[in-house]
Amino acid sequence: MRVELQAGCLAGVWAHDSQKSKGWLDNGDIEEALNAASHSGGDTLRRQSSGTVVPESFTHGISAQRVKWFQRGLQGGSVQQCDTFDRKAL
Repeated sequence: MRVELQAGCLAGVWAHDSQKSKGWLDNGDIEEALNAASHSGGDTLRRQSSGTVVPESFTHGISAQRVKWFQRGLQGGSVQQCDTFDRKAL
């Protein structure tokens, strides 16, 4: 799960840097990325497939975590902020 959340954060860093250097992302692109992050959380996927949520089975983090880590990378733009392995709480 930490690897998946870190990947989301790094995607946010990419979006931050890409926007800063090229300016080609608009608000709709960022909204779509946040929407994808929120819909790919273990809680959402599990609820859609079986109707029940079993947190112990999550391998991608919950939706709120995925959004949080993407936004962290997007806002900060720093790879150093993406160390999910150095955090006790995700």
